[in-house]
Amino acid sequence: MQYKGTVDFYYMKRFLLSIFIILSVAKASNANQLLIPMDNVQKNHLKAYGIAYWILKQDASLQWLLNYRGGSFLIPYAKNVESECVIRGVSFEVIADSKSNLILSEIAEPQTNMDAVLLEKAPKIAVYSPKSKQPWDDAVTLVLKYAEIPYDIVYDGEILDGKLPLYDWLHLHHEDFTGQYGKFYASYNTFDWYKDEVKENEDMAHKYGFAKVSQLKLNVAKNIRDFTSGGGFLFAMCSATDSYDIALAADGVDICEKMFDGDPADRAAQSKLNFDNCFAFTDFDISMNPYEYEYSTIDATNTRKVSKDADLFALFEFSAKWDPVPTMLCQNHEQIIKGFMGQTTSFVKKHIKPNVLVMGENKSLGEARYIHGEYGKGTWSFYGGHDPEDYQHMVGDPPTDLALHPNSPGYRLILNNILFPAAKPRKRKT
Repeated sequence: MQYKGTVDFYYMKRFLLSIFIILSVAKASNANQLLIPMDNVQKNHLKAYGIAYWILKQDASLQWLLNYRGGSFLIPYAKNVESECVIRGVSFEVIADSKSNLILSEIAEPQTNMDAVLLEKAPKIAVYSPKSKQPWDDAVTLVLKYAEIPYDIVYDGEILDGKLPLYDWLHLHHEDFTGQYGKFYASYNTFDWYKDEVKENEDMAHKYGFAKVSQLKLNVAKNIRDFTSGGGFLFAMCSATDSYDIALAADGVDICEKMFDGDPADRAAQSKLNFDNCFAFTDFDISMNPYEYEYSTIDATNTRKVSKDADLFALFEFSAKWDPVPTMLCQNHEQIIKGFMGQTTSFVKKHIKPNVLVMGENKSLGEARYIHGEYGKGTWSFYGGHDPEDYQHMVGDPPTDLALHPNSPGYRLILNNILFPAAKPRKRKT
């Protein structure tokens, strides 16, 4: 009898254990995750970033799976998230916890160049842009609207009134921080929009007590510098990149000719530039010709020799576990990106400071297209060119319809920068 009781107890124990396992598996099968793939399976990469931002705005968090299927997103399953993906046309996969755990285990393996970064807070976004901005003026506002990511417009007045600390991330519309009105004088000084821009800037300068627009823009540039130094995230494209550094280098030096500020430029301006003031560039020569549509030798637009079909640049691959910042900024489903022109198209590499990180380049041309650096407690990213899906966008052209380019790898680089502040990861090791 004792033997039989022992056997009965053994089988009862096995039975209860089996029930426990079955219930555990059943429970696990109901605990799902939602994966937003960012490889070539994704139907709309650009709106996927909008979904990620929308989730953060709900005070929820998600994981950015660096280098996993193009930088996919992993979120605890919620019906409203699934519905939002359906509404916005974003591809997603509902997976069991067991599968997501396998994915995370694969990512965590030391030999894999992948990592998972937790995104916790929706960055508050500001776009520096004039009130008279034309529809063709800015790729960032186009993609923010298309991705349904909210932002505020700020300009010189808001910056001089001390509003920048209210924001986490600032984009610079392709501004001319040197006070030369984009060097459009030769071609457009008789156009109404050019005259309106001059008047708008002169009125702003006088309102804040500056005798010249160049002085106004320099003060704005210094406020942006302080925003970045204090921990802000700065992103700029086209002429806002090099003209920003030129303005800082020319602090106290008149580089504007009479048609721009009423008096001649300093003939010795070049020798008085202070490159230590610059974020990214050094040892460049400025263009003192007011009729030349160029600021300096930083930009390669007028010297590069490449056909449209061969105008490409390659993204660098960084270590996800050791260099999470550039890895996030380079997440993409393509590593070779179509080039695109702008007033500032690309950066001549010999003029880039040695501590600046080049993230995308055309090596054969000796030019960088996508660069990044740290300043104080913050970071900045400069991206050459005007519109990633319009090779040579001209003044007066209609804006790009991003519904025709929902998987644009060039536009993805912009959105990486917008989402990056949500992570605030450890700094790059040097």
